Amino acid sequence: MAKNSLISNTKIKRLQRRNFIKQTTIAVAALAVAPGLSAQAADGLIVGQGNKRYKVNTDWGKLDFARYPVKDCHEMVQDKQGRIILLTNETQNNVIIYDKSGKLITTWGHEYPGAHGLTLFDENGTEVLFICDNNLHKVFKTTLDGKVLLTLSYPKETGRYEKEENYVPTETAIAANGDIYVADGYGEDFIIQYDYKGNYIRHFGGRGDKDENLLNAHGVCIDNRNPGKPCLIVTSRQQNAFKRYTLDGQYINTIPLPGAWVCRPVIKGDYLYAAVLQSNSKLWQQSGFVTILDKNYKVVSNLAGSEPVYDKAVPEEMYQTIKLFQYPHDVCIDDEGNMYVAQWNSGHVYPYKLQPVV
Repeated sequence: MAKNSLISNTKIKRLQRRNFIKQTTIAVAALAVAPGLSAQAADGLIVGQGNKRYKVNTDWGKLDFARYPVKDCHEMVQDKQGRIILLTNETQNNVIIYDKSGKLITTWGHEYPGAHGLTLFDENGTEVLFICDNNLHKVFKTTLDGKVLLTLSYPKETGRYEKEENYVPTETAIAANGDIYVADGYGEDFIIQYDYKGNYIRHFGGRGDKDENLLNAHGVCIDNRNPGKPCLIVTSRQQNAFKRYTLDGQYINTIPLPGAWVCRPVIKGDYLYAAVLQSNSKLWQQSGFVTILDKNYKVVSNLAGSEPVYDKAVPEEMYQTIKLFQYPHDVCIDDEGNMYVAQWNSGHVYPYKLQPVV
């Protein structure tokens, strides 16, 4: 029975991956027929609701495209020097580092054709990066200037992968003790846990019909907002939800976000921020927005999206209301509360900066 179930899930996964590729092709074609706001029209726009409203700056990250090109702008982080670090799958410069004003500081990286996930971790006072590469099916731990310190290959120790190509990591989260959690968001949807040296510990999640299973486990982060009780928050994007787990992989609960194809959760202060790739009501029509949740996991603002309205404990379906973003893929919140938005498949656009309105 288990074997038949596994075969069935594998077939489903292949069909869904083929469908994703087909839909992505449609999305690329749609760029020519469904333009959003022009940069000029969007610049200075105020978006969001309540006390989480922001003024848009579309010019912030623009560079000379001939010298510093981007393909998909996948993820961004800020280091303790205040620099904003962008990861793109453009091998002329996989990593682009800005100051907070948008001025280019430096670039590096030519070896990550599938650069997707970017996580920063302070390791005993020294900051390091974790880069997930979809094409190489690996995770790389590097210094801030690109020296590789550790490489995690496909997790054959799990016994759930027939070949390397089935493992397509999208994101990492690092615990205080250095344990590494890898989200296989475009592969088999497992979360794989390693110790700080890269030794396999366990895996959990994966596809299935139970609450603890995942569908497009695109992102993962560690939520330390409840003192003494850290937990993992994992994206289950095609289920329009986040799911919470203990640090040893036990399922806690689901945070439903109807209508929202959420990307990775990003926690800053009391709030959780996430790019929403697209709205369920307008799939592959450049219908993304940004959502913000409070420490009780309640949506309090949607930037370029519908005002959050709750029916008991579940929000009503959310959707894009202003065509500011195309396919937002990640957000970064800096030490002053500014937000930076990176976009996938959005016409080689550089990141936007959104400044809080007080």
